[in-house]
Amino acid sequence: MTHPFLDLAPLSAAHFASIEDRVARLLSTAQDVVITQGEALLPLEGAIRGAAGPGTTALNVITGPYGQTFGNWLRDCGATVIDLTVPFHTAVTATRIRDAFTEHPAIDFVSLVHAEAATGNTNPVAEIGEVVREHGALFYLDAVASVGAEPVLPDAWGVDLCVIGAQKAMGGPAGVSAISVSERAWTRMAANPQAPRRSYLSLLDWKERWIDGGRRALLHAPAQLEMLALEACLERIEAEGLDTVMSRHASAAAATRAGALALGGGLEPYVHEAVDAAPVATTLRAPAGVDAAELVAKALAADPALPLAAGGGTLASEMVRVNHYGPDATPGVVHAGLAGLGAALTGFGRAVDLEGARRAAAEAWA
Repeated sequence: MTHPFLDLAPLSAAHFASIEDRVARLLSTAQDVVITQGEALLPLEGAIRGAAGPGTTALNVITGPYGQTFGNWLRDCGATVIDLTVPFHTAVTATRIRDAFTEHPAIDFVSLVHAEAATGNTNPVAEIGEVVREHGALFYLDAVASVGAEPVLPDAWGVDLCVIGAQKAMGGPAGVSAISVSERAWTRMAANPQAPRRSYLSLLDWKERWIDGGRRALLHAPAQLEMLALEACLERIEAEGLDTVMSRHASAAAATRAGALALGGGLEPYVHEAVDAAPVATTLRAPAGVDAAELVAKALAADPALPLAAGGGTLASEMVRVNHYGPDATPGVVHAGLAGLGAALTGFGRAVDLEGARRAAAEAWA
């Protein structure tokens, strides 16, 4: 039998390189871009293991669960790790980063998550980047959730290792990811005797065998379907316009926040200040006496397609996440999520104002 996903001609090196070039344009970067053949945890871990070692003093900012993971990897590499933990309902500030450098002048590596979809906050990377540059540290950024929802500008912000994934705001596949790497970062990795080599985690293998080789011969057979899906989502963003895509996400976040406040029933934004809230997803605090996981389960039982999830781990009982990213950053999806939460809250005996929520969300949509 024939099938559009089968019997495709092999993806050429030139085609692979052209998709990398599109990612570079998306990020407005002149740095090297490598598309890694796996979910974003692959380059996230590979970059840390490539750039960090026993001589590294790392400032690891924790504004959600991924920051905790990065700290574990850094310690596993032998780095000295200084954790800067920020309450998940807010964002870290450049002032706190500057204070950390003052207290620990040996810091030469900073790891940060741009937007934490799991907790709903986003961090001011441009301001933080200025501080990191002043002190000459290497800057590592997880922009997996933020890319497509808000600006991600590695060159302008002084980011040396910037990891993105396509599965959230970009509306693309989860099976491939990408990283932009500065010359400073390549130099740091090349000087690190512990950097992975001849390994799936090795970014240096891609540097030496792919980039330095003129991008003429791939290291191994690429994940062709995922690469074609990534190309398709990049084409869709280019056709719609990146600014328009980001505007949709900002509007979806504003509408969800306003609608939830108007809905009542005890729901309130988990991230206190709107300026600290990520446009990729909105997190809400469940009403007192209502378990968030049970609230979400009730809403999904009525409509499994709703873009709702309970918080992860210890947040499962108190946090509701409304996902409004990629193709779901639309008024219809926002309204459906609010209506589903309203109906579920009614089932818990809470009074809600569905029409008020719909009206507030519509007014907040820019």
